[in-house]
Amino acid sequence: MTYKPGRIFLSVPHMGGHEKNYAQKAIEDNWVSTVGPNLTGFEHDICQHTNARHAVAVTSCTAALHLALRLVGVQPGDEVLCSTFTFVAAASPILYLGAVPVFVESEEETWNMCPTTLREAIVSRQARGKHPAALVLAHQYGMPAKVQEVLAVAEEFGIPVVEDAAEALGSRYGGHQVGTMGLFGTFSFNGSKIITTSGGGALVTADPQLAEQALFLATQAKDPAPFFQHTQLGYSYRLSNVSAGIGRGQMEVLEKRIKQRREIYTFYKNQLQSIEGVFFLAEPKGAFSNRWLTTLLLPANTHPEEVRLALEQENIESRPLWKPLHLQPLFAPYPYYGNSLSEHLFKRGICLPSSSSLTEEELEKVVKHLKRLLEEV
Repeated sequence: MTYKPGRIFLSVPHMGGHEKNYAQKAIEDNWVSTVGPNLTGFEHDICQHTNARHAVAVTSCTAALHLALRLVGVQPGDEVLCSTFTFVAAASPILYLGAVPVFVESEEETWNMCPTTLREAIVSRQARGKHPAALVLAHQYGMPAKVQEVLAVAEEFGIPVVEDAAEALGSRYGGHQVGTMGLFGTFSFNGSKIITTSGGGALVTADPQLAEQALFLATQAKDPAPFFQHTQLGYSYRLSNVSAGIGRGQMEVLEKRIKQRREIYTFYKNQLQSIEGVFFLAEPKGAFSNRWLTTLLLPANTHPEEVRLALEQENIESRPLWKPLHLQPLFAPYPYYGNSLSEHLFKRGICLPSSSSLTEEELEKVVKHLKRLLEEV
């Protein structure tokens, strides 16, 4: 696609200044590989910020989820519970392992997995002779899920939890960084995320042995021998030392980026919440969202796709909310539990430009055109 000059994008990388220094040092020192000081430094930075005990930097959050599910013991034919209102990468690794996704609906306060529906799904699967092998809990658009309630249900039934915090670096629940409360947590550093390594992700865990196993599998599962010997299937999932250098520079400005994204959300909310039928999702008590993307529900008589196309005509990029995974053709054969809330969100919701580098002029332009569109309805 060819873009006109002056385009306002949905979410783009925002460099802090020191990324080039770290990456250039890696090149000068010939650490242009999947080993090197930037990797260990970046993992240390992740642990420092999140209070995770161990971090393994990998090529994507999808890779991190794949490793986590393998390490909790998911086998072909097992069932894995998964949020339905999320990106496809939360469920794809379930299929990588030959397992069966079971989709669980959201609740209204956070738009994340509903603890009540989760319990119903587990009881239903057990009545069919199935005991879920794991649970993938996503935190969408930076909003923390009801982690303690979900963990309580999972613990009751002995189900390990993997947190998909791809969009939620810097978001907290009860004072804890999301992604650090389950057995594993995963983060994304894709170019659209709140900070980036150009492409990449990380797995975090409190268990040193699991972290060591994750690193082993992410580096082709090479046995300790003077030659290349392999007794397990491994993957080429290790992040580049150069990319990790970009991540180190980005971690230095993470708190600033969170502040900027939250200010963008507040700007949109202050400008648009008075329009009848417009709804912004508030932070529940005890939750702190990084507001990765500003999302809102449009009035009931407004079609998000028409709004998106109209904004596109003004060279403004927006995006529908996630199409629920249980409605995706890829996942049509698999079980779903819920009341279709996510379908309602998909039909009414939109994501607005949220880059931390947006200028006041650009924000005012988005609001001006959005107000015009909604007033014409």
